[in-house]
Amino acid sequence: MNSTSGAMAISEQTVLDSLNLAAEEINADGGIMGKQIKPVVEDGQSEPTVFAEKINKLLTEDKVAAVFGGWTSASRKAMLPVVEGDKGLLFYPVQYEGLEASKNIYYTGATTNQQIIPAMDFLKSKGVKTLFLAGSDYVFPRTANKIIKQYAKELGIEIVGEEYVPLDSDDWTTQVAKIAKAKPDFVFNTINGSSNVGFIKAYYEAGLGPKKSPIISVSIAEEEAPSMGEDLTGQFAAWNYFQSVDSPENAKFIKAFKAKYGQDRPTSDPMEAAYTSMYLYKNMVEKAKSFCVDAVNKASGGVTFDAPEGKVTVNGDNHHIAKTALMGQINADNQFDIVWTSKTPIEPDPFLKGYSWWNPDAN
Repeated sequence: MNSTSGAMAISEQTVLDSLNLAAEEINADGGIMGKQIKPVVEDGQSEPTVFAEKINKLLTEDKVAAVFGGWTSASRKAMLPVVEGDKGLLFYPVQYEGLEASKNIYYTGATTNQQIIPAMDFLKSKGVKTLFLAGSDYVFPRTANKIIKQYAKELGIEIVGEEYVPLDSDDWTTQVAKIAKAKPDFVFNTINGSSNVGFIKAYYEAGLGPKKSPIISVSIAEEEAPSMGEDLTGQFAAWNYFQSVDSPENAKFIKAFKAKYGQDRPTSDPMEAAYTSMYLYKNMVEKAKSFCVDAVNKASGGVTFDAPEGKVTVNGDNHHIAKTALMGQINADNQFDIVWTSKTPIEPDPFLKGYSWWNPDAN
């Protein structure tokens, strides 16, 4: 379930490609419990209502064993009641705002304490005093920025502006003018999809750049960077995987992906998280010795996979995985030089129970 049309196709097609790669590899290695994976592909069309409709079809008509995909939190929120009502499984591969856990969803992208909070710690370590928030107008950016604003107070960072544009809009001229006027030390970018192209265009046209109010993004990765229409060298991003991760598992993943899709195709965090999700599902089923949802859930806790990002482990209580936080700076090749990393994998805390400054009821 990925958008191969609409505003999110720029990002979601890459996830579909990595899922197909994982399925082919698993099939070539004997499948899951001797059964071959047969992908049934649906286009979410970048519309949450379509995601809800299509996942219901996959679970009730196609009777798939599990669904992999989605990108925006709006699409996930639309699928959540359907997958719970149909008693299915959804593997969601993208970083998101947290504050959610479902027995029918596995979250293999980062939750807030594995990306947003480490990004703020990184900015603090760089001496950032002022921050401007720019996001798409839907649940992820709104909620992420609520968390950012509360943690910024804890860190002594001033929020000097907050602007949103609809997900399908590319016009950021007015909002970027406010950024230029505010002159923040950094811009925290929670924009998604092709709207980033309009934002980046307006940002550079306003005379901004990596030496003047640099950007840290949580949705621009190796695949999106070359599509922005500007040289992003020197800008930053917060993820849990970069193609530049140095490990045998990542080298194998990159080689296989490029062999299948072309040497010019980069890998990125959501692609890696999707690829990892398919292998985690395989390991859960084989541990459970069953494709039954209840059996898979019961067996999920402690299941591991030596992923390209590093070894990941499933938390059986909240269905997230432990992940290492990384900060990268874009170089001239549209790759990321890793400039900061958490010392160890961070255990998922989607409801921020371990953070005394968090108040979900605050404005």
